[in-house]
Amino acid sequence: MGLELYLDLLSQPCRALYIFARRNNIPFEFKRVQLMKGQHKTEEFRKVNVLMKVPALRDGSFTLAESIAILLYLAQKFKTPDHWYPSDLQKRARVDEYLSWQHANIRAKGSKVFLMKVLLPVLTGQPLSAEKLEFLIEDLNVVLKQFEEKFLQDKPFIAGSEISLADLVALVELMQPVGAGYNLFEERPKLAEWRRRVEEAVGKELFQEAHEGIMNIKNLTADQFAPEMLEGFKQQLLKQILQ
Repeated sequence: MGLELYLDLLSQPCRALYIFARRNNIPFEFKRVQLMKGQHKTEEFRKVNVLMKVPALRDGSFTLAESIAILLYLAQKFKTPDHWYPSDLQKRARVDEYLSWQHANIRAKGSKVFLMKVLLPVLTGQPLSAEKLEFLIEDLNVVLKQFEEKFLQDKPFIAGSEISLADLVALVELMQPVGAGYNLFEERPKLAEWRRRVEEAVGKELFQEAHEGIMNIKNLTADQFAPEMLEGFKQQLLKQILQ
């Protein structure tokens, strides 16, 4: 049995894995797991990842969850070019620093804008108030400023002159609010130039292919969800409004 990656390309971490594996010619079987259809809740998928989340990896009898762990596994198993996860101690530390920071910052704030702008109106029939949405966007803007000042600075990429896993993970996360209709690159020329460099480094065609679904997410309707998933998704969103 060869390498299998269980992915839903509407998920940011799944897109990072897909792009990384394809860009580095890593042979894998793409196992599509549609979250909206509840395919991550099946007993079959539970055998791959008992946490019932994507992404997940199966490599023979070995299984692995968590996107960062999977990215590092692939980089080291397939000996991908050094710039992705540098052997230089300080460059690697810069990559690790960003990957450690991003979960509660870029990922958390960007995901919340996406969920409230796109999923909440679809699942509840009620859009988030303009005031609350503005508050979420302000929260995202704070971490975007931190990203530019702390992590990007005046460098071409986060770890220096070449792309790394940190850049790929960062950009797929930032595309989530873009797909929701908030173009966060519009008034940030430094960030826009960095985006251009990252896309060129991974290949624009591959990047666009991976993001086709999320860039058309505005066409989402409630009937695209499995009926048994609707109430659960709705309750999760309503809880987030109160946080």
